[in-house]
Amino acid sequence: MHDAAGAALRGAVSSSPERRAARQWLGLALSVLLAAGLCALAVVIGRMPPFDRFVTDPLFFKRCLVAHVNFALIAWFYSFTSALLFLIPGTAPSSAAARLSPAVAAAGVLLMIAGAAAPGAQPVLSNYIPTIDHGLFQAGQLAFGLAVLLSLLDLRLLRGGVASGAEVPAPAATGVRAAAAGLVLAAITFAVSWIEQTPGLAPDAHYELLFWGMGHVLQLVIVMVMLSVWVMLLTPILGETPLSTPAARGLFLALLLPWLISPVLALEGTSSPAYRAGHTHLMQWGIFPLVGIFLVLCIGAIARARRRGRIDVRTLADPRMAAFLVSAGLTVAGFVLGALIRGSTTMVPAHYHASVGAVTVAFMAATPRLLGVLGSQLENPHLRRLAGAQPLLYGAGMALFAAGFALAGAHGMGRKAYGAEQAARTWAESVGLTVMGVGGFVAAAGGIVFLCVAAWAWRSASGVRERTTSPLAVQGEVVQ
Repeated sequence: MHDAAGAALRGAVSSSPERRAARQWLGLALSVLLAAGLCALAVVIGRMPPFDRFVTDPLFFKRCLVAHVNFALIAWFYSFTSALLFLIPGTAPSSAAARLSPAVAAAGVLLMIAGAAAPGAQPVLSNYIPTIDHGLFQAGQLAFGLAVLLSLLDLRLLRGGVASGAEVPAPAATGVRAAAAGLVLAAITFAVSWIEQTPGLAPDAHYELLFWGMGHVLQLVIVMVMLSVWVMLLTPILGETPLSTPAARGLFLALLLPWLISPVLALEGTSSPAYRAGHTHLMQWGIFPLVGIFLVLCIGAIARARRRGRIDVRTLADPRMAAFLVSAGLTVAGFVLGALIRGSTTMVPAHYHASVGAVTVAFMAATPRLLGVLGSQLENPHLRRLAGAQPLLYGAGMALFAAGFALAGAHGMGRKAYGAEQAARTWAESVGLTVMGVGGFVAAAGGIVFLCVAAWAWRSASGVRERTTSPLAVQGEVVQ
């Protein structure tokens, strides 16, 4: 017989319109992550010796790369973010437009897939948000972006409530609200960039400049969401939030304020030095100092909990603590690798894959908790252990991936070259690319495990709902 209280709780937490919308967004996040992984495998194989010599059409892999980046860096990150937006506590209901947002986003993803598969579709490897110069793909990108903005049409973002044990903790909710403000800022920056775009540019330059400002602001947004997830991971372990709500409010406000200049930079024109250099300086100096302070506060909270006897050395084996440490380590590695960039080498993808890996590890580790809040508990102890180990496997793969790219880049390997275009000139470049490939396969294995665990939890929850609504279900229990 199923536990009556557990079944009742799962039904209660997943019954509200906000919970249903959060579940739909999270389901979309898991789906696009699967699509991103399939595209990534093609890209990894295309760059890994000796397979790279058998690839003579780099255009195919470039389309795979564009689709991978859009699914892994845009659709996955912001679908997860939108799910969190519906889970923060508040005193007002969400709007009908906000609850419609997951369906609009799913339509956008389907359009992107169709555009990527269209014959003759030309990939454009613009920084931050690459695209495919085809109407279907761009319509999909626009539809997905509008869907994320629709999810912000929610008075709960303005009217906070008291967080219960199953909700996003108050300091984390502060970060999610700051991220929502950042999304609005990114949209404004994009609109101004579109208006001020230099006419007559070639597609590569057009999309590079158009997405430059918004892409930088979106980096800020996802960092704020990652910091919020760190709070979500650490709070149940420490028995308290790692920093107070006023401290979180001050840090997130300090993170956001310098970026308010982004639309002003776009007003200078997308071809102006101010637009290009201004956003670069914001990225260089507007993120890592405050993330460093946030990280120090989290480590300090862990140390205090250790001194007070709330945690011990065994706590390091807790998957949430381990995932936080891996995410934090990859974040620091991303900052260091970013400081080592000298020119357009594979040190650039080493930097951003470490940073992206940090975000994804945190999101993956938080997903089981979100699934539990939304009625998809992992009841099998073996699956729970597997879910705990999975972020470590993925994180190790991304660390190897970034290290391989960094080694090759340190010896001059150029970026954005695929298949037969790629020519490793030294042993260090060959070794680096091989390590990158191995890391890619390890990360892919971690991604597969994550998706399998999530799919099993989803399937189990569906079975519980079917059984508890059948004529044999009595007061939350099922007759076997």
